[in-house]
Amino acid sequence: MTVRAIRGATQLESGDREHLFERTAELVREVITANRLATEDLVSIIFTCTPDLTADFPAAAAREMGMGDVPLMCAVEIDVPGALPRVVRLMAHVNLERPRSEIQHVYLHGATVLRKDLAQ
Repeated sequence: MTVRAIRGATQLESGDREHLFERTAELVREVITANRLATEDLVSIIFTCTPDLTADFPAAAAREMGMGDVPLMCAVEIDVPGALPRVVRLMAHVNLERPRSEIQHVYLHGATVLRKDLAQ
């Protein structure tokens, strides 16, 4: 089985916990749907947040979705001056027998500016 990495990001309108969970869950669902994945295909997910998001961990939102058996980790993005604020990113590692060219990376809301070449 081949392990592939899938990228995704979303921008939040505010940093409150409920909104963080809502947008994180939306991002995870979109990655799964766009790539026709089952939870069993997931090897792990790394989440990062911009330093202005401190209400909770995005991994907690994924666990709330039923991903308690998927290894999840959170980190803080580098605080680059002028960077897009309130962004949650993910890199999902998946077992997938498809070519890299068929992977659908997902960029939602204001995060579409991060990768205009990949945003749908």
